Amino acid sequence: MKRKRTFQVAALSLSILLGLAGAAMLQTPAEEKWENPVRKLLSEGKPVIGATVTVASVDVAAQLANMGFDFLWVEMEHSPIGWETLRDMVLATRALKAMPFVRVPVNELWTAKRALDAGALGVVFPFTSTPDLARQAVAACKYPPEGKRGAGPGLAAFRWQSGDESYYAFANRNVLVIAIIEDQAGVDSVDTIASTPGIDVIFIGPNDLSWQLAGGNGEDPRVKAAVEKIIAAAKRHGKVLGRPAGTVEEVKKFMEQGFLFFQGPSDLGLMRTGARPLLDPLEKKGIDPKTKSLY
Repeated sequence: MKRKRTFQVAALSLSILLGLAGAAMLQTPAEEKWENPVRKLLSEGKPVIGATVTVASVDVAAQLANMGFDFLWVEMEHSPIGWETLRDMVLATRALKAMPFVRVPVNELWTAKRALDAGALGVVFPFTSTPDLARQAVAACKYPPEGKRGAGPGLAAFRWQSGDESYYAFANRNVLVIAIIEDQAGVDSVDTIASTPGIDVIFIGPNDLSWQLAGGNGEDPRVKAAVEKIIAAAKRHGKVLGRPAGTVEEVKKFMEQGFLFFQGPSDLGLMRTGARPLLDPLEKKGIDPKTKSLY
């Protein structure tokens, strides 16, 4: 009888514990889905800066991804970096801070598909000169029914997928679409381009813009007017503004104009900048070969 009583008490206790556990599970909020940190910062009105990768070196990309930059701007328009190297770079960013973004060579569905299936989490489209190209950029980065991205993300899913969410839903939520305005046609159509659903960042390409409009003179009134028109259109349609910035002073200056998305210096540029504090004093003064001191 005593053993039966003990069993009943134990069963009752277990039932209570299970009930409490079930109640706790019902009260626990669903696990939050992972969000692209760059997208999150931008949605909060905070600036982001990326390092530009131009050297076809996985080591360089991994080092830059671990230095504190928010994203890597892997440069495939103006560098010899190929698709296989890009894939290795994306894998090398695992567990590191910087998100891998890619400037593709040209605004085409297949170039974006290659970049995204390699695991890029953002695509930068050069010379987005027309509303059709803006819509094409979005379509290239979104799975149906939102876009036309082809379904073959084995490599990308390996890099990113976690939890129960499918990679397809993950990608449609997290991939950033960055459209560069860098010619007269783009300036002329910028209002329609900026109103395109799915475009996240309107990025100004000041170098090409100044060469196309004024032979490389960025201070020309025509260039300044074009930049102001682009800024106004992006703000009017609630799009993030982006542009290159190489110094703290430039970042502060451009933030006052409303920019939040910055393409930072390249790997080679950072090497040059890092070398100057060592070499400049030596070049100006020289070293006495006997005393090894500066003179």
